[in-house]
Amino acid sequence: MKKLWFKNKTYGYGWTPATWEGWLVVAIYFVMLALLIWVFSANMSKFSHLYLFLVFLITAILLFVCYKTGEPLKWRWGDKK
Repeated sequence: MKKLWFKNKTYGYGWTPATWEGWLVVAIYFVMLALLIWVFSANMSKFSHLYLFLVFLITAILLFVCYKTGEPLKWRWGDKK
């Protein structure tokens, strides 16, 4: 069995990091997002389309990594006893 980097949330739909690799992926995502904001902050109105494209791209990459290294998604509403 492979090691899961992301586990399903207890309530709702989505993942949460479960290992250091998962936390590293999330940290890299936020660093890249901060860099995008810093780079485009001076000319946001001129390059807004490129900025939005890059934000969607890194978000899609994050979701793909979560999908490949995490539990299968399903709706959850608390722990089953």
